[in-house]
Amino acid sequence: MPVVRSADADVHDLHGVRFASYARTATGSTELCAWRGEIPAGTAGPAHTITREEVFLVLSGSPRLTIDDEAHDLSPGDVVTAPAGSLLAMANPGEGPASVWVTTGVGLEAVLADGTRVSPPWAR
Repeated sequence: MPVVRSADADVHDLHGVRFASYARTATGSTELCAWRGEIPAGTAGPAHTITREEVFLVLSGSPRLTIDDEAHDLSPGDVVTAPAGSLLAMANPGEGPASVWVTTGVGLEAVLADGTRVSPPWAR
C-alpha cells in the first residue's frame, strides 16, 4: 500500500490557497484523490462548478463554503458533501488560517465563471 509522508506531499498554490496532495494517480490511487487545503485568513477563492462530488472535512479554522449560493460557516470536525455540478466558493473570513481535507474522484475539473476549465494536478 502506498504511503505518502507529510514531507513528501506534492504542493501547489492557486488563488491564494496551498494544496498539499497526498492521494492521486501519481501516488498509486486509481479512483480517489485527497489533499489538504491551507487557506490563509481573508482569502476568498473564485466560484467554480465542480464536475465530481467533493467531500470537505474541516481540520482547523473557520472556513466558509458556499454551495449553489447557500453559505455554510464551518468549524473543525464539520463535513460537507458537495454534489457534482454544484457551484462552489471557499473562503476564510476568519482572522487565522483554516485547513480542510478534501476527497474527490480522479478527474475532477473546476469550471470558472468565464468557462475556463481547470484540471488541478492534485485531482488527477
